[in-house]
Amino acid sequence: MTDIVEAPPRTRAKPVDPRLLRYARSSRSFFIVIAAIAFVHTAVIVAFAWFLTTAIVGAIEGMPLPELLPTLGALGAVVIVRALLLWAREAVASRAAARVQTELRSALVVAVGALGPEWLSTRNSAELALTAGRGLDALEAYFGRYLPQLVQTVVATPLIIAVMWWQDWISGLTVVLTIPLIPIFMVLIGLATRAVQERQWKTLQRLASRFSDTVQGLSTLKVFGRQHRAAASIERVTDDYRRETMRVLRVSFLSGFALEFLASIAVAIVAVSIGFRLIDGSLTLAVGLFVLLLAPEAYLPLRQVGVQFHAASEGVAATDDVFDVLDAARTRDTARASEPSARPRSETSRVPAATLVVRELRVVRGGQALPAVSFTAMPGTVTLIEGPSGAGKSSLLAALRGAATFDGVAEVDAVDVRTLAPASWLAWAGQQPGLVTGTIAANVALGDENPDAALVTHALSLACAADLPPSYELGVRGSGISGGQAQRVAVARSFYRYLSGRAAVVAVDEPSAALDATTENRLWQSIRSLADDGATVLLVSHRTTARDIADQVVRIEPSEVIA
Repeated sequence: MTDIVEAPPRTRAKPVDPRLLRYARSSRSFFIVIAAIAFVHTAVIVAFAWFLTTAIVGAIEGMPLPELLPTLGALGAVVIVRALLLWAREAVASRAAARVQTELRSALVVAVGALGPEWLSTRNSAELALTAGRGLDALEAYFGRYLPQLVQTVVATPLIIAVMWWQDWISGLTVVLTIPLIPIFMVLIGLATRAVQERQWKTLQRLASRFSDTVQGLSTLKVFGRQHRAAASIERVTDDYRRETMRVLRVSFLSGFALEFLASIAVAIVAVSIGFRLIDGSLTLAVGLFVLLLAPEAYLPLRQVGVQFHAASEGVAATDDVFDVLDAARTRDTARASEPSARPRSETSRVPAATLVVRELRVVRGGQALPAVSFTAMPGTVTLIEGPSGAGKSSLLAALRGAATFDGVAEVDAVDVRTLAPASWLAWAGQQPGLVTGTIAANVALGDENPDAALVTHALSLACAADLPPSYELGVRGSGISGGQAQRVAVARSFYRYLSGRAAVVAVDEPSAALDATTENRLWQSIRSLADDGATVLLVSHRTTARDIADQVVRIEPSEVIA
């Protein structure tokens, strides 16, 4: 399982995170449209109360039906307009949610790419996938319910209270004095909800990570008879998630009851006041009924905000994770821009040949400084990097491709590799094939918008994988072929990248680990032919036969590791 870096403690979330406006541009127009709809909706609520009051008072006073018909017609029209406004708000919110989801997912992918392999190696891919998938899908409730209701509260509540105060200042004052109780309880309940929701979200992330790791290592667990313990572990985490979910539901039901109770008591106070004043004649029926119809509408937006907050809380928790990643990428970009020697990462095509100079390069990983390495790899040569397991051979390649920080010098044609995008100069094949769903040809030509079918076939042949049909479809993570075949497809990918002129340096990490002696010898000859063709080749291998094709050997000893 990938090591997980603990996230810093989160500050209390605001009703609307300002980062949403920064990273999702479409949310800005959404707020403008929703505010306009909320204003019109508030006017419709007041008109509905007025026309209904007029109709009821008219009927009580014995107004003939023909005289009541215009008022009833206006009342019906208001009802229709209110329904249309509710539909428009739902439609706008749904479209905005879809756009924001797309923007945030795209921004998340770009941010992960900007942060680089080194940052990604400290995160769990299952958690990131869960955040980008289900987490951002939960924004539907956030945009469809919570934010529209929040805007409705900001717009409608003050206007309705103002109308009530204008008609009956006593009722308006009563609402002003009682309505703060609801936000106070909302804040208290929101704090509790936020805490239990974050625990639920973290438990779900842990469950996703545990399940992903178990599936990936299932064959190994089966061999050692540990599959039942892994299943029991997943069952325990699932039970934890069930308990956290039930805790969220309990808090939601309790908060809903508290808000409804407070609002009911407040409306009852207004109603009792109006009733007494109607009895003593100090208030007319029309004014009293009009104000009484508006009183629940003054409290309703606040009550609904509290209710919808629970429905949106999972999406809020997920966006916090997304914003943390985007903030990290923004901070790194700012730091790079402030460095005098910093240059933008170049994606331009490379020259046909490149010289790689490594001088006193020391990788820092896991709190340790690995051995310092120095060498110069010239075009047309094979540089063999060897040493015992754990000495830092793969870490050296990780540093060159931006997956590990290092001290010292690493330059390609006198340009610091840290200022270059690895894809612009390096063709790399690691010990993990890193295949994706699609054809073998698509995996070999990964990153090439116009793949060359003949070149794909030639690369597969050089990688000793000529028996694999390029059109063969692979499943998730390259399933459908053996581990050795997958490794050869990855090697073919690095060869293709060089042959297509997209990289000048070829770096392969233990490419013959799953090969027999005959196939290994053929692969060595292929690597030698690439070097003879002008490639700069870095070969990491513990096989002594690799020395036969090497122009220079760089040996790394684990005894040099410095704590």
